[in-house]
Amino acid sequence: MVKPQVIGLGEMLWDCLSDQSGPQQRVQSWTRYPGGAPANVVCALVRLGTPAAFIGCIGTDELGDALVALLQQVGVNTTGIQRHATAPTRQIEVLRLPNGDRQFAGFRGGHAADFADAGLQASELPVELFDAAEYLVLGTLELAYPTTRRAIGRALDLAEQRYLKIFVDVNWRPMFWPQPDLAKPMIQELVKQVDFLKLTTEEAQWLFDTTDPGVIAHRLGTIEGVLVTAGERGCTYFLSENQGFVPAFQVEVADATGAGDGFVAGILHQLIQRGIAALSHADTARAIVTYASAVGALTTTRNGAIAAQPTAAEVTAFLDLHPAFG
Repeated sequence: MVKPQVIGLGEMLWDCLSDQSGPQQRVQSWTRYPGGAPANVVCALVRLGTPAAFIGCIGTDELGDALVALLQQVGVNTTGIQRHATAPTRQIEVLRLPNGDRQFAGFRGGHAADFADAGLQASELPVELFDAAEYLVLGTLELAYPTTRRAIGRALDLAEQRYLKIFVDVNWRPMFWPQPDLAKPMIQELVKQVDFLKLTTEEAQWLFDTTDPGVIAHRLGTIEGVLVTAGERGCTYFLSENQGFVPAFQVEVADATGAGDGFVAGILHQLIQRGIAALSHADTARAIVTYASAVGALTTTRNGAIAAQPTAAEVTAFLDLHPAFG
Protein backbone atom coordinates (compact mmCIF):
# COMPACT_ATOMS: atom_id res chain seq x y z
CA MET A 1 0.00 0.00 0.00
CA VAL A 2 1.16 3.55 -0.79
CA LYS A 3 2.50 5.34 2.28
CA PRO A 4 -0.02 7.91 3.57
CA GLN A 5 0.76 11.61 3.30
CA VAL A 6 -2.05 12.51 5.71
CA ILE A 7 -3.14 10.81 8.94
CA GLY A 8 -6.66 11.42 10.24
CA LEU A 9 -7.12 10.59 13.93
CA GLY A 10 -10.45 10.47 15.75
CA GLU A 11 -13.94 9.11 15.35
CA MET A 12 -15.58 6.97 12.70
CA LEU A 13 -19.26 6.32 13.23
CA TRP A 14 -22.66 5.96 11.61
CA ASP A 15 -24.79 9.01 10.89
CA CYS A 16 -28.42 7.90 11.04
CA LEU A 17 -29.97 10.51 8.77
CA SER A 18 -33.71 11.14 9.04
CA ASP A 19 -35.60 10.21 5.88
CA GLN A 20 -38.14 12.95 6.61
CA SER A 21 -37.18 16.57 7.24
CA GLY A 22 -38.35 18.46 10.29
CA PRO A 23 -38.42 17.80 14.06
CA GLN A 24 -37.53 14.42 15.53
CA GLN A 25 -41.11 13.53 16.51
CA ARG A 26 -42.10 13.60 12.84
CA VAL A 27 -39.36 11.23 11.68
CA GLN A 28 -40.71 7.83 10.66
CA SER A 29 -37.50 6.23 9.39
CA TRP A 30 -33.73 6.70 9.28
CA THR A 31 -30.96 5.70 6.86
CA ARG A 32 -27.43 4.95 8.04
CA TYR A 33 -24.46 6.62 6.39
CA PRO A 34 -20.80 6.19 7.41
CA GLY A 35 -19.28 9.33 8.91
CA GLY A 36 -17.10 10.90 11.58
CA ALA A 37 -15.07 13.98 10.67
CA PRO A 38 -11.51 12.55 10.55
CA ALA A 39 -12.72 9.48 8.64
CA ASN A 40 -14.63 11.72 6.23
CA VAL A 41 -11.50 13.77 5.60
CA VAL A 42 -9.21 10.83 4.83
CA CYS A 43 -11.80 9.24 2.54
CA ALA A 44 -12.21 12.53 0.68
CA LEU A 45 -8.44 12.85 0.35
CA VAL A 46 -8.09 9.39 -1.18
CA ARG A 47 -10.92 10.19 -3.60
CA LEU A 48 -8.99 13.30 -4.63
CA GLY A 49 -5.79 11.32 -5.08
CA THR A 50 -3.86 11.94 -1.84
CA PRO A 51 -2.89 8.78 0.10
CA ALA A 52 -4.24 8.88 3.65
CA ALA A 53 -4.53 6.74 6.79
CA PHE A 54 -7.13 6.58 9.53
CA ILE A 55 -6.38 6.04 13.23
CA GLY A 56 -9.33 5.37 15.52
CA CYS A 57 -11.14 2.82 17.63
CA ILE A 58 -14.19 1.00 16.26
CA GLY A 59 -16.45 -1.58 17.87
CA THR A 60 -16.04 -5.32 17.30
CA ASP A 61 -19.53 -5.53 15.82
CA GLU A 62 -21.18 -5.74 12.41
CA LEU A 63 -21.45 -1.98 12.17
CA GLY A 64 -17.74 -1.70 12.88
CA ASP A 65 -16.90 -4.40 10.34
CA ALA A 66 -18.81 -2.44 7.72
CA LEU A 67 -16.88 0.75 8.47
CA VAL A 68 -13.50 -0.96 8.24
CA ALA A 69 -14.54 -2.62 4.98
CA LEU A 70 -15.60 0.75 3.57
CA LEU A 71 -12.27 2.39 4.42
CA GLN A 72 -10.43 -0.48 2.76
CA GLN A 73 -12.68 -0.28 -0.29
CA VAL A 74 -12.01 3.45 -0.64
CA GLY A 75 -8.29 2.81 -0.32
CA VAL A 76 -7.58 4.34 3.10
CA ASN A 77 -4.70 2.83 5.07
CA THR A 78 -6.35 1.04 8.03
CA THR A 79 -3.31 -0.20 9.97
CA GLY A 80 -4.09 2.34 12.70
CA ILE A 81 -7.58 1.05 13.45
CA GLN A 82 -8.14 -0.47 16.88
CA ARG A 83 -11.18 -2.66 17.64
CA HIS A 84 -12.83 -2.37 21.06
CA ALA A 85 -13.84 -5.70 22.58
CA THR A 86 -16.96 -4.51 24.40
CA ALA A 87 -17.98 -0.94 23.46
CA PRO A 88 -20.20 -0.57 20.37
CA THR A 89 -19.54 1.44 17.25
CA ARG A 90 -21.06 4.90 17.69
CA GLN A 91 -24.37 5.76 16.01
CA ILE A 92 -25.70 9.30 15.99
CA GLU A 93 -29.14 10.44 14.85
CA VAL A 94 -29.03 13.41 12.47
CA LEU A 95 -32.14 15.41 11.65
CA ARG A 96 -32.51 16.67 8.11
CA LEU A 97 -33.72 20.27 8.14
CA PRO A 98 -35.92 21.73 5.38
CA ASN A 99 -33.06 23.95 4.12
CA GLY A 100 -30.77 20.94 3.57
CA ASP A 101 -28.77 21.56 6.73
CA ARG A 102 -28.64 19.02 9.56
CA GLN A 103 -28.96 18.91 13.33
CA PHE A 104 -27.50 16.28 15.67
CA ALA A 105 -30.27 14.77 17.76
CA GLY A 106 -28.66 12.13 20.01
CA PHE A 107 -26.84 8.80 20.26
CA ARG A 108 -28.24 5.31 19.75
CA GLY A 109 -27.40 2.66 22.32
CA GLY A 110 -25.56 4.62 24.97
CA HIS A 111 -24.36 7.87 26.43
CA ALA A 112 -21.57 10.00 24.97
CA ALA A 113 -18.63 8.12 26.55
CA ASP A 114 -20.04 4.61 26.01
CA PHE A 115 -18.80 4.03 22.47
CA ALA A 116 -15.67 2.45 21.03
CA ASP A 117 -14.08 5.64 19.71
CA ALA A 118 -13.75 6.87 23.32
CA GLY A 119 -11.28 4.03 23.98
CA LEU A 120 -8.42 4.68 21.53
CA GLN A 121 -5.20 3.43 23.16
CA ALA A 122 -2.10 5.65 23.00
CA SER A 123 0.23 2.68 23.34
CA GLU A 124 -1.13 1.06 20.17
CA LEU A 125 -0.63 3.96 17.77
CA PRO A 126 1.40 2.72 14.76
CA VAL A 127 4.54 4.84 14.81
CA GLU A 128 5.43 3.85 11.25
CA LEU A 129 2.49 5.84 9.88
CA PHE A 130 4.01 9.02 11.28
CA ASP A 131 7.38 8.25 9.68
CA ALA A 132 5.99 8.75 6.17
CA ALA A 133 3.22 11.33 6.63
CA GLU A 134 3.30 15.10 6.11
CA TYR A 135 0.13 16.09 7.96
CA LEU A 136 -1.86 14.98 11.01
CA VAL A 137 -5.49 16.11 10.94
CA LEU A 138 -7.61 16.13 14.09
CA GLY A 139 -11.00 17.19 15.29
CA THR A 140 -11.68 18.05 18.91
CA LEU A 141 -14.55 15.70 19.83
CA GLU A 142 -12.25 12.97 21.12
CA LEU A 143 -10.68 15.34 23.64
CA ALA A 144 -13.86 14.68 25.64
CA TYR A 145 -12.74 11.17 26.62
CA PRO A 146 -9.65 10.62 28.84
CA THR A 147 -8.35 7.51 27.07
CA THR A 148 -8.57 8.94 23.58
CA ARG A 149 -7.32 12.30 24.86
CA ARG A 150 -4.10 10.57 25.89
CA ALA A 151 -3.87 9.02 22.42
CA ILE A 152 -4.19 12.49 20.89
CA GLY A 153 -1.36 13.71 23.10
CA ARG A 154 0.80 10.80 21.98
CA ALA A 155 -0.04 11.49 18.32
CA LEU A 156 0.90 15.15 18.73
CA ASP A 157 4.24 14.14 20.24
CA LEU A 158 4.94 11.75 17.37
CA ALA A 159 3.97 14.41 14.84
CA GLU A 160 6.20 17.02 16.46
CA GLN A 161 9.17 14.66 16.57
CA ARG A 162 8.79 13.99 12.84
CA TYR A 163 7.95 17.56 11.79
CA LEU A 164 4.43 16.79 10.60
CA LYS A 165 2.12 19.75 10.13
CA ILE A 166 -0.93 19.71 12.42
CA PHE A 167 -4.34 20.61 11.00
CA VAL A 168 -7.25 20.94 13.44
CA ASP A 169 -10.93 21.34 12.58
CA VAL A 170 -12.63 22.43 15.80
CA ASN A 171 -15.95 20.70 14.98
CA TRP A 172 -17.60 21.75 18.27
CA ARG A 173 -20.47 19.42 19.23
CA PRO A 174 -21.52 19.81 22.91
CA MET A 175 -23.43 16.52 22.92
CA PHE A 176 -20.16 14.56 22.62
CA TRP A 177 -18.86 15.99 25.90
CA PRO A 178 -19.94 14.38 29.20
CA GLN A 179 -18.69 17.63 30.81
CA PRO A 180 -19.15 20.37 28.18
CA ASP A 181 -17.64 23.04 30.45
CA LEU A 182 -14.25 21.37 30.05
CA ALA A 183 -14.28 21.71 26.28
CA LYS A 184 -13.29 25.33 25.79
CA PRO A 185 -10.04 25.33 27.81
CA MET A 186 -8.98 21.98 26.32
CA ILE A 187 -9.61 23.15 22.77
CA GLN A 188 -7.86 26.45 23.42
CA GLU A 189 -4.82 24.55 24.65
CA LEU A 190 -4.85 22.25 21.61
CA VAL A 191 -5.01 25.04 19.04
CA LYS A 192 -1.82 26.56 20.43
CA GLN A 193 0.00 23.55 18.95
CA VAL A 194 -1.41 23.59 15.43
CA ASP A 195 -0.16 24.83 12.06
CA PHE A 196 -3.57 25.15 10.39
CA LEU A 197 -6.92 25.79 12.06
CA LYS A 198 -10.39 25.57 10.57
CA LEU A 199 -13.43 26.91 12.44
CA THR A 200 -17.00 27.89 11.69
CA THR A 201 -17.95 31.47 12.46
CA GLU A 202 -19.79 30.26 15.57
CA GLU A 203 -16.74 28.35 16.79
CA ALA A 204 -14.45 31.31 16.12
CA GLN A 205 -16.69 33.62 18.12
CA TRP A 206 -16.91 31.08 20.94
CA LEU A 207 -13.15 30.50 21.20
CA PHE A 208 -11.70 33.88 20.23
CA ASP A 209 -14.52 36.44 20.44
CA THR A 210 -13.92 37.31 16.79
CA THR A 211 -14.55 35.79 13.38
CA ASP A 212 -11.60 37.54 11.75
CA PRO A 213 -9.04 34.87 10.73
CA GLY A 214 -6.22 37.42 10.68
CA VAL A 215 -6.88 38.43 14.27
CA ILE A 216 -7.03 34.78 15.33
CA ALA A 217 -3.77 34.00 13.50
CA HIS A 218 -1.92 36.86 15.13
CA ARG A 219 -3.18 35.85 18.57
CA LEU A 220 -1.90 32.32 18.05
CA GLY A 221 1.44 33.64 16.81
CA THR A 222 3.19 30.91 14.85
CA ILE A 223 0.18 29.44 13.01
CA GLU A 224 0.45 29.21 9.20
CA GLY A 225 -3.22 29.40 8.34
CA VAL A 226 -6.70 30.05 9.74
CA LEU A 227 -9.90 29.35 7.83
CA VAL A 228 -13.31 30.49 9.07
CA THR A 229 -16.26 28.97 7.22
CA ALA A 230 -19.84 30.19 7.17
CA GLY A 231 -21.67 27.63 5.04
CA GLU A 232 -23.62 29.29 2.26
CA ARG A 233 -22.05 32.65 3.23
CA GLY A 234 -18.60 31.54 2.14
CA CYS A 235 -15.18 31.43 3.81
CA THR A 236 -12.69 33.97 5.10
CA TYR A 237 -9.06 32.96 5.40
CA PHE A 238 -5.60 34.02 6.53
CA LEU A 239 -2.86 31.99 4.87
CA SER A 240 0.78 33.04 5.13
CA GLU A 241 -0.15 36.70 5.63
CA ASN A 242 -2.65 36.61 2.75
CA GLN A 243 -6.16 37.41 3.91
CA GLY A 244 -9.30 37.14 1.81
CA PHE A 245 -12.83 35.92 1.25
CA VAL A 246 -14.22 33.27 -1.11
CA PRO A 247 -18.00 33.18 -1.63
CA ALA A 248 -19.82 29.86 -1.45
CA PHE A 249 -20.74 28.05 -4.63
CA GLN A 250 -24.48 27.95 -5.24
CA VAL A 251 -25.57 24.32 -5.54
CA GLU A 252 -28.75 22.37 -4.86
CA VAL A 253 -28.17 20.96 -1.39
CA ALA A 254 -29.35 17.41 -0.67
CA ASP A 255 -27.43 16.88 2.59
CA ALA A 256 -24.90 19.23 4.20
CA THR A 257 -23.34 16.47 6.34
CA GLY A 258 -19.61 16.30 5.69
CA ALA A 259 -19.34 19.55 3.73
CA GLY A 260 -16.81 20.98 6.18
CA ASP A 261 -14.81 17.75 6.08
CA GLY A 262 -14.73 17.90 2.29
CA PHE A 263 -13.49 21.47 2.58
CA VAL A 264 -10.68 20.37 4.92
CA ALA A 265 -9.71 17.58 2.53
CA GLY A 266 -9.63 20.06 -0.34
CA ILE A 267 -7.27 22.35 1.57
CA LEU A 268 -4.95 19.49 2.54
CA HIS A 269 -4.95 18.02 -0.97
CA GLN A 270 -3.97 21.39 -2.42
CA LEU A 271 -1.30 22.01 0.21
CA ILE A 272 0.31 18.68 -0.64
CA GLN A 273 0.00 19.28 -4.39
CA ARG A 274 1.36 22.84 -4.32
CA GLY A 275 3.49 22.94 -1.16
CA ILE A 276 3.16 25.32 1.76
CA ALA A 277 5.53 27.84 0.17
CA ALA A 278 2.85 28.48 -2.48
CA LEU A 279 0.69 30.15 0.19
CA SER A 280 2.94 33.20 0.05
CA HIS A 281 1.33 34.07 -3.30
CA ALA A 282 -2.04 35.75 -2.81
CA ASP A 283 -3.60 34.32 -5.98
CA THR A 284 -2.51 30.79 -5.07
CA ALA A 285 -3.86 31.08 -1.53
CA ARG A 286 -7.23 32.14 -2.93
CA ALA A 287 -7.18 29.34 -5.50
CA ILE A 288 -6.54 26.78 -2.76
CA VAL A 289 -9.53 28.00 -0.73
CA THR A 290 -11.67 28.11 -3.89
CA TYR A 291 -10.77 24.50 -4.67
CA ALA A 292 -11.65 23.44 -1.13
CA SER A 293 -14.95 25.31 -1.33
CA ALA A 294 -15.78 23.40 -4.50
CA VAL A 295 -15.07 20.07 -2.78
CA GLY A 296 -17.33 21.08 0.11
CA ALA A 297 -20.09 22.25 -2.20
CA LEU A 298 -20.07 19.07 -4.28
CA THR A 299 -20.25 16.99 -1.09
CA THR A 300 -23.63 18.57 -0.29
CA THR A 301 -25.25 17.56 -3.58
CA ARG A 302 -25.78 13.92 -2.58
CA ASN A 303 -26.72 12.15 0.65
CA GLY A 304 -24.07 10.88 3.04
CA ALA A 305 -20.76 12.43 4.04
CA ILE A 306 -18.54 9.84 2.31
CA ALA A 307 -20.78 8.59 -0.50
CA ALA A 308 -21.11 12.15 -1.83
CA GLN A 309 -17.40 12.97 -1.99
CA PRO A 310 -16.13 14.07 -5.42
CA THR A 311 -13.13 12.89 -7.39
CA ALA A 312 -10.43 15.31 -8.52
CA ALA A 313 -11.84 15.14 -12.06
CA GLU A 314 -15.28 16.12 -10.81
CA VAL A 315 -13.85 19.07 -8.89
CA THR A 316 -11.90 20.23 -11.94
CA ALA A 317 -14.99 19.97 -14.14
CA PHE A 318 -17.04 21.90 -11.58
CA LEU A 319 -14.46 24.68 -11.37
CA ASP A 320 -14.33 24.88 -15.17
CA LEU A 321 -18.04 25.70 -15.06
CA HIS A 322 -17.46 28.44 -12.47
CA PRO A 323 -14.40 30.34 -13.78
CA ALA A 324 -15.43 33.57 -12.02
CA PHE A 325 -14.57 31.97 -8.67
CA GLY A 326 -11.01 31.13 -9.62
